Amino acid sequence: MHMADALISPAVGGAMWVVSGGLIAHSARKVREEADDRKVPLMGVLGAFVFAAQMINFTIPGTGSSGHLGGGMILSILLGPYAAFLVLASVLTVQALFFADGGLLALGCNIVNMGFFTCFVAYPLIYKKIMGRGLVKKRLPIAATIAGVAGLQCGAFGVVLETAASGISELPFKTFVMLMLPIHLAIGLAEGLVTSGVVSFVMAARPEILAAAAERKPLGISVKKAVLGIAAAAVLTGVALSWFASANPDGLEWAMLKTSGREEMQSGEKLHGLLASLQEKTAFLPDYGFRKTGTPREPVAAKTGTAPVGKEAWPAVDAGTSAAGLVGGVFTLLLAGLIGFGLSRRKISA
Repeated sequence: MHMADALISPAVGGAMWVVSGGLIAHSARKVREEADDRKVPLMGVLGAFVFAAQMINFTIPGTGSSGHLGGGMILSILLGPYAAFLVLASVLTVQALFFADGGLLALGCNIVNMGFFTCFVAYPLIYKKIMGRGLVKKRLPIAATIAGVAGLQCGAFGVVLETAASGISELPFKTFVMLMLPIHLAIGLAEGLVTSGVVSFVMAARPEILAAAAERKPLGISVKKAVLGIAAAAVLTGVALSWFASANPDGLEWAMLKTSGREEMQSGEKLHGLLASLQEKTAFLPDYGFRKTGTPREPVAAKTGTAPVGKEAWPAVDAGTSAAGLVGGVFTLLLAGLIGFGLSRRKISA
């Protein structure tokens, strides 16, 4: 559900940058108040895992579409909403800057659509209400699935509102929303199952992590084993499992294709062109692969990390995809970890 710059006007993009910046500042203050050094490595490795997991698109049967894990609910349950929002913002920033996944102008929209609605709406208003004050194992799959679906539905509706506010006439509101919400309902159900599996594993191994996140209390235990396990999962997912990503267009591209007949919009905005040129320079592994020299870049499904349909066999065993999964995971780990470390150090020094 990563939006490209052509889907939004400069005014909408600028406004959403301001909104996302305010949310980041607010979340940073909340994380600084916690001053929990033990959470810092968790922020890093969970960010790396979500980055790698987002590379794997899964096919939505009978639609010709695909979806990928958003990760906001997993992060919120394991880290709490404020640290989760900062980690997800780190993931999306690394994707936009170094892999050309999502536009630079649209970065604020993507942070709000994928982070705000899961971390600050679905998690506290749905997940915590269903789970209650205690960690009830039987309620976990229901709570995680319903909250994940709700967060994704809100994010999909946010995309439609932002394109409408930008005056994208090729995507009329009624038609676009009637395609976006159902396809993201299917994607949300799949994400809910994945979220339930990951969180159930952590709950069985280290329930203290979930309790600390839910109650906004410092971790009083060592999380070394959990960190190593999540790091290993991130490496395996990014380096090898990413080869099995579906080559079908993701939910947003599928809805755009059904609405307008195109998976990508064209824009004559000067700012869009300038930002595209900048992104061309910063994205050294565009579309999650090695840049092809001497040939023009071909449009690729926003989240597959694979070539367009019919270009390669499946699974797409590719060194460039593996390199992107590993490098992106490391970059996200460093960025999210440094943010957590810097905020915890500021609290202690204060």
